[in-house]
Amino acid sequence: MGFVAVIGGGPLGGALAHKLALRDRIRDVRLIDPHGGIAQGKALDILQSAAVDRFSARLTSAHALHSAAGADAIVIADAADTGREHTGEPGLALIRQIAAFETTAPLVFAGAGQRELIGRAVAELHVPRSRVLGTAPGALESALRALAALAIDASAVEVQLQIVGTPPAGVAVGWEEASVSGMPLTSQMPPHAVAALSARIPRLWPPGPMALASAAARVVEGIAHGSRRRFTCFVVLDAGPSRNAVTAMPVEVGSKGIARVLEPALTRQERTQMENAIEEAPRR
Repeated sequence: MGFVAVIGGGPLGGALAHKLALRDRIRDVRLIDPHGGIAQGKALDILQSAAVDRFSARLTSAHALHSAAGADAIVIADAADTGREHTGEPGLALIRQIAAFETTAPLVFAGAGQRELIGRAVAELHVPRSRVLGTAPGALESALRALAALAIDASAVEVQLQIVGTPPAGVAVGWEEASVSGMPLTSQMPPHAVAALSARIPRLWPPGPMALASAAARVVEGIAHGSRRRFTCFVVLDAGPSRNAVTAMPVEVGSKGIARVLEPALTRQERTQMENAIEEAPRR
């Protein structure tokens, strides 16, 4: 493969570059920020740990946005000078410049506050919706797995659950389909514990830079190498009354971005909760 471009050398962009290097599945990562000295310093810091952490990924930095041209995936992160995620009108201007490259690379939005920007990239800049996805819901899902595991004194890696909707308030959790070590999670957690965990969801948003970086890294690797794993991502819906709503859904990814948006496994009550959240989500 070619390389992955990370746009923004802030806390999130730096954490993502570090995570991709440590996992050592992406051979070339390019950290791009107008404040090139900051991006260069972070890239050098990460590279200096290679002998200790035993990775061989190549990290480079650049200050010009056109350095992202030719990337296999372009990740939108945060600015080095402010530490703020690329959002709003400046974020849209950034995506407009990237679109001018005539690239077909998927655009991966790593931030928790970029849901509106995802919708505007499709509605206003006409970026194909299959090329646009946001990875922050995966970080929220990971936090819920950890808390569920803590509640039943289990390992988080054994917990499987899925969220859909629009964080922080409009989230539906597929509790009836959730499992731990192959057993229904609801058989291990009493209803009041499930309700208490659901009530905590708004306070878990937004996830921190490390959690966001970890979620984005796995999706980027799935795009670069292919994956049978399903990821929960922000997508722009393309059917029915929910068309153009940006919501978290399970997806399969490939080299061109979203290969398929999947139907979530939900009870009737959970589905109604999801549909209400989507209906209340702003359109673009």
